[in-house]
Amino acid sequence: MSASSLKVKNLKKIIPFSKKLKILFVGSEAAPFAKAGGLGDVLYSLPLALNNLGHDARVMIPRYGTVDLQKYKLKEEAEGLEVPTEQPGDYPFLVCNVKRYTGPEAATTYFLENMEYYEQRANVYGYADDHIRWGLLCRGVLEFIKKSIWKPDIIVASDWQTGLIPNYLKSRYKKDPVLGKISSAFALHNLHYQGMCDFRFTQESERDSGQEEIPDFFNPRLAKLNWLLRGIIYSDIILTVSPTYAKEILTPQYGVGMDKILSEKQHKLYGILNGINYEKYDPEDSPHIPSHYNIRSIEKKKENKIALQKRLALNNDPGAFVLGIVSRFTNQKGFDLLEPIIDRLFENTDIQLAILGDGESRYKEMIEEGRKKFPKRIGYHFEFDVALPHLIFSGADAILIPSRFEPCGIVQMQAMRYGSIPIIRKTGGLSDTVEDFNPEKNRGEGFVFEQYDPYGLFVAIIKAGAYFRLKKEWQGIVKRAMKKDFSWERSAQEYIEVFNNLLEEKRKNG
Repeated sequence: MSASSLKVKNLKKIIPFSKKLKILFVGSEAAPFAKAGGLGDVLYSLPLALNNLGHDARVMIPRYGTVDLQKYKLKEEAEGLEVPTEQPGDYPFLVCNVKRYTGPEAATTYFLENMEYYEQRANVYGYADDHIRWGLLCRGVLEFIKKSIWKPDIIVASDWQTGLIPNYLKSRYKKDPVLGKISSAFALHNLHYQGMCDFRFTQESERDSGQEEIPDFFNPRLAKLNWLLRGIIYSDIILTVSPTYAKEILTPQYGVGMDKILSEKQHKLYGILNGINYEKYDPEDSPHIPSHYNIRSIEKKKENKIALQKRLALNNDPGAFVLGIVSRFTNQKGFDLLEPIIDRLFENTDIQLAILGDGESRYKEMIEEGRKKFPKRIGYHFEFDVALPHLIFSGADAILIPSRFEPCGIVQMQAMRYGSIPIIRKTGGLSDTVEDFNPEKNRGEGFVFEQYDPYGLFVAIIKAGAYFRLKKEWQGIVKRAMKKDFSWERSAQEYIEVFNNLLEEKRKNG
C-alpha cells in the first residue's frame, strides 16, 4: 500500500526524493533504555527499520535514573547545555548534558541529562511537575540540535509530551538559521492523552486555543496547555498509527474533542500501520515456547497448547478450542462486552480461556469469578511475564480483541505471526490488519464483528469455534494469518514516502 493511499484527503502524487534522510525521533520513552508502553517499542523498532533502508534515523529521550549505565556505555555529546526557561527571575535557563549511545542494542540514541528532572526520578511518568520535565525535553532537544554537528531534516515528535516541539519551531525558532529549516512531524498514538489535564472538564475560560504564547517553565499555565492540540496545529505533517484510525479521529465518536481541528488539518494527516519485530516474534526460533514450528508444520502448535494448558492449570485437552487474551484490563479493550456473555459461553461450549494482563480490579474480579464457576476452563496470570505472551500466541487457537477503539494494536499482528486467529471488533488498526473470514471466497484470516455489542462478540466466538472443528478450513485460515506481512520494514518504506513528499513540497515552495 503506498503512502498516497493512506492520506485522508487532498491526495498528492509523491515525488521521488533521492536524498538520504536524517530523522530524529523524540519521545518520553524508547526501548530498551526506558519502556512503559507501546511508544517505547515504536521508538526502538521504527528507527532501526529506517536505518536498514539506508537512512539515518536517531532517537532522543531523557536520561532517567533507571537507564542501566553499566549495560549501555554512554559517551559525552554536549556538556553544560543551557536550555532557556523564559523565566524572568532566578532561573532563566536549566543546565543539561547530552549523552549518546551507539551500539548494537538500538539506533543511535541521545539522552538529555538533568539531575533534578530526570536522573533522580524512578518512573517515566506520573509526577506533578511533568509539564516542566516535558517542556525541558522539547526545548532541550532544539537547543542541542543548534550546537550539534548532526542536523536532522525532520523531527518526529511523539505524543503530547513532545507536542511543543512543532510549536517552538514555528514561534521561538522560526527565524533560527538552523532550526528554521527543519521540518516537523507529530505522531499520534492515542488521542485520549492530551496534556496534564482532562480537557473534557476544563472551564471555557481556561481552555487552550493553541494560539497564546508558550509560558515559561515555572508558570502554572504551562500545565493547562493542550500540548496535543499544539502538535496538531503547528506540525508540518500529522502521523497516526493506522489508515482507519486516521479517518475515525475526524469524527466526534473517536476524535476526543480534536475532530474539528483534525478535519481542518486533514490535508497533512497520514495513517501508517505500526509493525512488529519479526525476530522477536518468531515461532521457528522463539526461546519462550517449547515446540518450534512454521507454516509447513502447524500441527506442532498442539504441543504448545498442551504446555499452555499446563501453565495456567487448564484441562489437558488438545482438542479444546482455546481463546487467548493478552491485554490491559480496561473499558477500551472491550472487557465490558465479555462480562454479560461469559457464563453463556462456558455453559454452551467447551471453550477454554487463557488470560494474561493487568488493569481495573472489576475485570480481574470478573475473571476470578469465572474461574470459580468454570474451574480448569479459565486460566489467568495478572502479573507481567515476558515469556507468557509467546506461549499464549503459540498455544491458543484464537485471540480475543473486542476493543471499543484501537488506534493500531499489535496483539493481533503478534498472534497471527504465531498462527493464532484474531476475533476482533471492526475498528482502527484492527480493521486494517484483519480480514473477516469468507468461506465462499476462501479469504480472510480472522472473525470480525462490527457493532460494539456483547452478542456481536458472542456470535463471532461461536462462528470461530464452529470453523475450528472444520480442520481443512481452519488450517487455511491459519496459513493465511501466518503469511501476513507486518514487518517494520514495510511500515518504514511508507514513512519514507511520506517524508520524501514533505521535503519535496517544502523545497518547491522555498
